[in-house]
Amino acid sequence: MANRALDALIDSHCHLNFSCFDPDRPQIIEQCGELGIDTFVVPGTQQADWIPLIQLAATYPQIHFALGLHPYFLDTYQDSDIPRLEQLIVKHREQVIAVGEIGLDGAIDVDWSQQLQVFEQQLSLATKYRLPVILHHRKSHNDLIRLLKQYDFSQGGIIHAYSGSYQQACAYLDLGFKLGVGGGITYSRANKTRNTFAKVPLSALVLETDSPDMPISGKQGIRNTPLTLLNILDALTEIRSETRQELVQASTQNTRQVLANF
Repeated sequence: MANRALDALIDSHCHLNFSCFDPDRPQIIEQCGELGIDTFVVPGTQQADWIPLIQLAATYPQIHFALGLHPYFLDTYQDSDIPRLEQLIVKHREQVIAVGEIGLDGAIDVDWSQQLQVFEQQLSLATKYRLPVILHHRKSHNDLIRLLKQYDFSQGGIIHAYSGSYQQACAYLDLGFKLGVGGGITYSRANKTRNTFAKVPLSALVLETDSPDMPISGKQGIRNTPLTLLNILDALTEIRSETRQELVQASTQNTRQVLANF
């Protein structure tokens, strides 16, 4: 068993609120705690999950929540969503840790102009309430970096499941962001991502699983859980010069530093 005093880990991005965890959520959280994974960042994705997520975090003190509108779910978007998001941010200002999961996705069939509008509105809310953001990306790094600069966004946040180039990583770091290290680095073919994570500063790294998605190598086709955070940590240890314990301490410190209300 890991020494929790030394090895406490944060899964900086998982979706423990999803219904696939309903049968065994308490057991998973308990198992994680026994292995030193004692904190979970759970981002919201659509209005329908915000209140249940807030209630889940009230039930499990290990869970910290963000609230946002993910581009995947904009087919359910309503004009009331942004005002409702602002209302909940105000009401739960001492608990909400970020605006997220928000972002832009160039690989899905969702109107780009709508994605831009909803993203920019949420970026404005994050600026107004001085909250960091948790950013989703696919084929959109250049657009995201441009918009963050255009809005002079200074609250920082986490680039979820980072898989861009080293140069793009440096641009995000200059803007105050951390980079989410996920299951992608467990695949030997992910050379670009592995090389980037080997080169960036230790202060840039946070660990995540994106459970139940983004399975690690060898576990494709089955539900991912926060327990695989240890496998991701092992893969990161293989490509970095720091010790495993140094990576644990840094990723935990970096997550607490960049998110609100920790």
